[in-house]
Amino acid sequence: MLEIDNILVLIQLIGGNDSLNTIVPLNSYDELYRHRENIIIPEKELLKTNSNIGFHPATNELFKLFMSGQMSVVNNIGYPLPNRSHFRSMDIWNSGSPSNEQWSSGWIGRFLDLNHKNYPMGYPNNIYPDPLAVTVGNIVSDTCQGGFSNYSHVVDNINSFIEINKCNIGTIDNKNYSDLLKYLNSSIGLANIYSKQIEKAASKGNSLVSYPDRNKLAQELKIVAKLISGGLNSKIYILSMGGFDTHAYQVTENNSSKGMHSLLLKQFSDAVGCFINDLKLLNYYKNVSILSYSEFGRQIKSNSSFGSDHGDATSIYLFGDNCKNQFIGKTPDIIKNIEKQQGLEMEIDFRDFYASMLHEWFSVPLEKTTQIFKKNILSYKIFN
Repeated sequence: MLEIDNILVLIQLIGGNDSLNTIVPLNSYDELYRHRENIIIPEKELLKTNSNIGFHPATNELFKLFMSGQMSVVNNIGYPLPNRSHFRSMDIWNSGSPSNEQWSSGWIGRFLDLNHKNYPMGYPNNIYPDPLAVTVGNIVSDTCQGGFSNYSHVVDNINSFIEINKCNIGTIDNKNYSDLLKYLNSSIGLANIYSKQIEKAASKGNSLVSYPDRNKLAQELKIVAKLISGGLNSKIYILSMGGFDTHAYQVTENNSSKGMHSLLLKQFSDAVGCFINDLKLLNYYKNVSILSYSEFGRQIKSNSSFGSDHGDATSIYLFGDNCKNQFIGKTPDIIKNIEKQQGLEMEIDFRDFYASMLHEWFSVPLEKTTQIFKKNILSYKIFN
């Protein structure tokens, strides 16, 4: 087994996951039933913890992780002046910006900027031979955009690597155009080198569990497991899973435990469960934390289409050997009289949670996290 530094795996649940049906606050079940009778999970079918909380029956693997002290739930997390646009809200979560400002860099990019100010000049090198971040998919991650360059290398298939051809610059009179092409060629060269490093790690890596074939997230997490076990020294992995914009038929008309949300949660739960079992067998689990988040939650009241509409604050989920079965933030308290389109109110600013993770997981001084997020940080105790 190779020694590795701490690794963070980020999973974006795109569309706005309904956190109130993912993990149900049983102390408010009667009021929730009043507000979302046509989509709420029957109480008898929930997987109940000893904390008066019920997990959706499709999340059996998550439930087991929580009960064994390997999952933390962050409740009522969001940001002031919430935005209910998918694109704008995800941009806020990925950049770590206030909702009334647009930033061109991502929070992971600014974190990496702390120690890699000249990137990509001089990279790769003997100390950092591998990409600093990897996006599994086909689109480079905004989260990893630094002040000058994006740190993320995109991988969508570890069984086929294609070398990109450089541009033929020739003689160009326009210096700006020439400099741009030189930079493009430099980026292509860097991408080709990193692809070879990833190919090498993939060939050495291993996977010791069976991941479900028809589960895209599971297959992508299998790639991450192989790259980690193959010795790739990347600190950050970015993945995503779509489909959570459940305005209509979130549940089936006659059975609220079934439907699109149930299918999505099962895929997510099974994928995370397989990945963690794999990391345990590979002996890398203690060095990996997995954080899943969504751009917002859903409204408290359901709609007439057996679905739920865009809300505000939500819950996010952290997994790892260093986690504990804790709830950070208060359990959502649902009252009888609410506004028609009311969402959950924010209690925890996601930037404070991100900063606390960087501080504890990557030993970033809190004063440095203040620079990353340009705000005074309220820190939380996250890990054991």
